[in-house]
Amino acid sequence: MSPQSVVPQLRMTDAARSIAFYVDQLGFVIDWQHQFEPGLPLFLQLTREGQTIFLSGHAGDCEPGGAVYFWVADADALHDRFVARGVRPLKPIETMPWGVREFLLVDPDHNKLRFGTELPD
Repeated sequence: MSPQSVVPQLRMTDAARSIAFYVDQLGFVIDWQHQFEPGLPLFLQLTREGQTIFLSGHAGDCEPGGAVYFWVADADALHDRFVARGVRPLKPIETMPWGVREFLLVDPDHNKLRFGTELPD
């Protein structure tokens, strides 16, 4: 697999709530964070199994309600791990007409996170 060349950026409105969701429930790790000073918005880089995203508390960076698609090795196993951690998918794991097993989560800021595995022909 080639290195990731684009980093999706999603808006967060409550850093503690977003960190609890992404780190505690989805298993992302905080690579680094930046805050100009206490009380100002937080900016995070998170990575999970080689896939990196940015979360920004800065209102001017992007709006809540974005979307990211994550290609994963085994969507069924990942779905089961997330559910075991208390995550409730908006759409459960299913086989799509375009040959992908996928499910949909929504984060606390209504950003859509799809996880999918391409099925063999």
